[in-house]
Amino acid sequence: MTRTLFLAAALLALAPQAADAADPKALYNATCIACHGPKAEGAIPGVPNLAKSGRLSRPDAELVTNIMNGYQSKGSPLAMPAKGGNPNLTPADAKALVEYMRSLTGAKAGGK
Repeated sequence: MTRTLFLAAALLALAPQAADAADPKALYNATCIACHGPKAEGAIPGVPNLAKSGRLSRPDAELVTNIMNGYQSKGSPLAMPAKGGNPNLTPADAKALVEYMRSLTGAKAGGK
């Protein structure tokens, strides 16, 4: 019994914590790239070029909220689904994605 408890505790200690974001590049490639493209320039008509639109300069909290709840730009026929269609996406993942997309595009943060 003691050995079983020790093994269970060891496995829990090694398991990723829910508050930790996944690898943002892998997460982007699995969740975002189909619509936003490899450089966040928009891969399909109607998806904005995040490298040029200035949207990534918005505050982190606003961008994370848009990712988590979904977002539709005014006048756009397309809407981004909540969590980018990834039901396992966490707020920490969304924050990591914002930072990763900024690194792809050279955008600067507009606020915290």
